[in-house]
Amino acid sequence: MITWLNHVAIAVPDLEKAAAQYRLMGADVSAPQALPEHGVTVVFIKLPNAKVELLQPLGEHSPIASFLEKNPVGGIHHICFEVVDVEAASKTVIDIGARVLGDGRPKLGAHGKPVIFAHPKDFQGTLIEFEQT
Repeated sequence: MITWLNHVAIAVPDLEKAAAQYRLMGADVSAPQALPEHGVTVVFIKLPNAKVELLQPLGEHSPIASFLEKNPVGGIHHICFEVVDVEAASKTVIDIGARVLGDGRPKLGAHGKPVIFAHPKDFQGTLIEFEQT
């Protein structure tokens, strides 16, 4: 089911400051992208073998805002794995007794591809995103 590590996401209180830090270290950092459906603004640090996603809250109901309330300096928010079929991945997550967040149906993610999220309590305390390749 899992084919590749797509990215590790880090929640940050100041997206531009965090992106600038990575740029100063020579990283290729994308332009900010607002994702209102997910309540975040993101940038991607592109590496040869994976990406790092920096997340900043977008709007007062952002799930990242509540994460930053508990972790004011930021921190790792989730890990994203690529899958060939996100709907099959959703079924597998449910079949192994884990929970898919939201209504269980895929939404479009930052890369314009369908994604689902699995509950962190069902994956060793880590929020897991599955993105269709």
